[in-house]
Amino acid sequence: MSQRFAGRVAFVTGGSRGIGKAIVTRFAEEGAKVAFIDLNEEALEATAAELREKGYDVYAKVASVTDREQVETTMQEVVDRFGSLDILVNNAGVIRDNLLFKMTDDDWQTVMDVHLKGAFYCARAAQKYMVEKGYGRIINISSTSALGNRGQANYSAAKAGIQGFTKTLAIELGKFGITTNAIAPGFIETDMTKATAERLGISFEQLIEASVANIPVGRSGRPEDIAHAVAFFADERSSFVNGQVLYVAGGPKC
Repeated sequence: MSQRFAGRVAFVTGGSRGIGKAIVTRFAEEGAKVAFIDLNEEALEATAAELREKGYDVYAKVASVTDREQVETTMQEVVDRFGSLDILVNNAGVIRDNLLFKMTDDDWQTVMDVHLKGAFYCARAAQKYMVEKGYGRIINISSTSALGNRGQANYSAAKAGIQGFTKTLAIELGKFGITTNAIAPGFIETDMTKATAERLGISFEQLIEASVANIPVGRSGRPEDIAHAVAFFADERSSFVNGQVLYVAGGPKC
C-alpha cells in the first residue's frame, strides 16, 4: 500500500471499532502516525495492541469528546509526541433511537452532545495546530440519516447539523490551507447497526437482507468503504475539495 500519509499525524475519535477502527488502520497502513480516542477501554487497548504488533506508531487514550478539557489535553499530548496534528476525523457516535413520543430528554441530549458538541470541541482544538502549520484536513462523519429516518429524530438532526458545521468550517478555515468535508455513510455493517437490529426485534442478517434490497449495488457497506472515502478527503491532492458531503451508500441519496 502507498505511503501517501508519511509524515502526517491523524487524530480519529471513536477509533476502536467499526468505521473508526477501519479509518485508523487505513491511515497507519499508509504511513501516518495515528492517535485515536474512545470510551471503550477494552476495545481501545485491543485495537492499539493489534496495530503495534504490526509495527505501527499509534497513540491511544480513553477520553470523551464531550469533555472539552480531555479533548484539548489529549490533542496537546499528541502534538507533543508526534510533532503536529494534520488530520482530524470526527467519527465518535452513539444512537439512542426511539419514536418521538417515546424519546426522552436524555436520549436527545446524549446524541447531540456526542455528535455536535464533540465535533465542535475537537475541531476547535485541532484547528489551532493546523492554522499554525498552514495545513489541515478535517473530515466529519455524517450519515444518510441526515435526510430523515424513522425513529431517529435525534440522530438525524445531529447528522444534518454535522453537514452545516462542515460547510461553515470550510468557509472559515479554507484560507489557512485547511479543508473540511463530510462523509455520509449508508448502511454499514457495524456494532451500531447490530444495535438497530436489536431495537427492531430482528436478526442482524434480516436487517442486512432488508437493507440490501434497497441498495443499487446489491450489497451492504463495510467500514473499509468509509475509510477509503476518508483517505480521499485527507489526501494532500484533495486541496480543492472543500465543504463537500460525500454519500457513501451504494446508490444516490438526495
